[in-house]
Amino acid sequence: MLLDVNKLYSSYGKIEILKGISVSVADTEIVGIIGANGAGKTTLLRVVSGFVKATNGQVVFEGRRINDLSPDAIVKIGISQVPEGRQLFPKMTVLENIDLGAFIRKDKKDSKKDTREWIFGMFPILRNRMFQLAGTLSGGEQQMLAIARGLMSKPKLLMLDEPSFGLAPIVVEAVFDTIKQIVKKGFATILVEQNTAMALEICNRAYVLETGQIALEGPSRDLINNIHVKKAYLGL
Repeated sequence: MLLDVNKLYSSYGKIEILKGISVSVADTEIVGIIGANGAGKTTLLRVVSGFVKATNGQVVFEGRRINDLSPDAIVKIGISQVPEGRQLFPKMTVLENIDLGAFIRKDKKDSKKDTREWIFGMFPILRNRMFQLAGTLSGGEQQMLAIARGLMSKPKLLMLDEPSFGLAPIVVEAVFDTIKQIVKKGFATILVEQNTAMALEICNRAYVLETGQIALEGPSRDLINNIHVKKAYLGL
């Protein structure tokens, strides 16, 4: 497995958020994490990316335990998180925001330029807007920019936290089309998403997280037909 989260616990102060969860992601696989607000989805990503420390359990990436690594060290080994709410630098240009995603890379400028050109090929609207301030973009364009910034580090694992958050339905379709393109490029991906129907449509497997524990897991096609998932998350 590329990523193996084993019996993970994490707390905010005295409040236990994650309660012994285990999650795995294979190379080139897209795995969904679904669940209601407060279930622990974002905390899971923040533990993997080093912003929140585990109180117990292990996070193993490419066979290496990474629990004690700093966030920048975790980016360097190949894990990139696109945060909920995008968290761009609104008074910086599109180009400057994209290039910030490569701050940890030590390879040649030409290599970074090649990555940027590849990203512009995937997001042509960003090429057209490259000298525009990020804060002036539409919500959908900002989400594409956040994803582009995450890809600039050339991650082995991309983690997307609520990419449809705050977007109109027609824009959500465009963002998910973008995610499909990324998956086709072979990136291993974790998708945290409240739009359960769309998440299950594009994920290979998924975990249902409820109050810090894994309630269900399995192939997405099985979860779509699960009675509990239908009632609780699909409104059927």
